Amino acid sequence: MKLLTNLLAVAFIFTGCAHPTRPLPTAAKVDLSRYAGRWFEVARLTNPFQRADARATAEYTVQPDGSVKVRNIELRPDGRAKSIEGRATAVPGSGNARLRVKFGGLAALAPLPTEGNYWIIQLEPDYSAALVGTPDRKYLWLLARSADLPVKTQTRLIQRATELGFPTDKLIFAKSNAAR
Repeated sequence: MKLLTNLLAVAFIFTGCAHPTRPLPTAAKVDLSRYAGRWFEVARLTNPFQRADARATAEYTVQPDGSVKVRNIELRPDGRAKSIEGRATAVPGSGNARLRVKFGGLAALAPLPTEGNYWIIQLEPDYSAALVGTPDRKYLWLLARSADLPVKTQTRLIQRATELGFPTDKLIFAKSNAAR
């Protein structure tokens, strides 16, 4: 019995190292005016608010009060587009890397965690690509300024997400990046 207890303790220690509840690091500082603009979704984890067969873009616009207007556009295979708008505010003390994003419509009913629901985990120095997710590792997006992200950059960012405990084997890739 003692051996079993010790084995379970060791297993817990090692699995705890990769457990998703460990703190999720973010970019040290994000310049929201540089982050603003259009981003293309290169890959994402499945989620209940995006169709698996759709591609998406996001447009961020910094507002005079420092908040960010968010507009997400989903392009479906039949050519129809669906969009939703919201507002993001930076979590104090996060260097603008953690945002609280609230959308309109039924999505407005969802409670927002005080630590934010949009974490910029990694950001390329030239703001050409970003890894965005949530601390529970349920949501992840790989975003880029163009629809095609270089394979080397894509691979590096996905590897980083894997190291942080995201289930990257379940990523859905935009069609332009599907073969990568």
